[in-house]
Amino acid sequence: MRRLMKNCLNIGKTKFFILALCVAAVLMIVGDWVLSVTIYNKNINRRFESYEPLMLYVDDFDDLQRTQYVFTSNKGQKLTGYMYSSGEDQHGIIIMAHGFGGGGHNSYMDCADFFAHNGYYVFAYDATGNDESEGDGVGGIPQGVVDLDCAISFVEENGNFPDLPIVLFGHSWGGYSVCSVLTYHPEVKAVIACSGFNSSSDMFEAQGKKQAGDGIYLMMPFIKLHERIKYGDYASNTAMNGFEESEAAVLIVHSADDHTVPIEYGFDIYYEKYKDNPRFRFIRFEDKGHNYVYNDMTYINAFNAEFDKWIDTLAYDYNAKENRQRFSEDKAEYIHNNLDRKKWCNGLNLELFESFVSFYDEHLK
Repeated sequence: MRRLMKNCLNIGKTKFFILALCVAAVLMIVGDWVLSVTIYNKNINRRFESYEPLMLYVDDFDDLQRTQYVFTSNKGQKLTGYMYSSGEDQHGIIIMAHGFGGGGHNSYMDCADFFAHNGYYVFAYDATGNDESEGDGVGGIPQGVVDLDCAISFVEENGNFPDLPIVLFGHSWGGYSVCSVLTYHPEVKAVIACSGFNSSSDMFEAQGKKQAGDGIYLMMPFIKLHERIKYGDYASNTAMNGFEESEAAVLIVHSADDHTVPIEYGFDIYYEKYKDNPRFRFIRFEDKGHNYVYNDMTYINAFNAEFDKWIDTLAYDYNAKENRQRFSEDKAEYIHNNLDRKKWCNGLNLELFESFVSFYDEHLK
């Protein structure tokens, strides 16, 4: 009897130990999940506003006209967009998707101006949580595809826009969005994607590796699950999926020294599969970085050089926490006083953009 009772006690202890291990494992998983989502939201689900000293304005461009529109995205949030135009010889509509973290479409107004002066209407909008659009934060990376999906449908169904072929242009977050959205809009004729990535979690992974190294891969399953729960099929849909669901012509632009979206997260993936496919064209730069992949860097480099000299003249440590507000105000004043707005607003790589227009024109025929 005593032996039986002892065996029962041992069995009870074993079961309790196993149960304790299971509970600890669950708590650890839940804790990692909560931590991963918290870090994701802190870095991604934020509101972004354009930096006022560098903002572009319609008056900066000759004969550029625009009309404001408001449309609704997935949660009922109102998004603000503008139809840009110049002249009367438009033969297509370019819908533009902006990048992440710098506010809405404002910094792409020079792109809109070029396209508008070369035969296209341009519909550009501020995504959720950016500039003139509603939203306390972006929400998540797949929100870019959601908003673009809604923007395309708005242009097609609103009744205020001419019945013209639609093509897409996107940079960074927008580069991912214009490719992924092809799954839902195979009617799009052509896409130009600059510095984009293939899947929604790529940008978080690329930036996270800088901070956490390989530790970021412990977080990625939770990030992917979080996006999947929040956005459904939009989260799992990739640029490659969009290519397979569409017959649109695709032009991919990227620079090998892009440290924001490393080239292996987008360009290299696409090139490996589609380099011999006539639907696809690839432009690879070596030293254009991320933000200025389609710019002529002459004025930007000159301005930055003078700005660095100005920083060296400051009589205080601009990196010190107590001087942050002072430096922010001094920096804004310096930009207002020294920025050549004409050069700043006309800094595109014109040869590259002429090839963009030719690409669109070719595939509207």
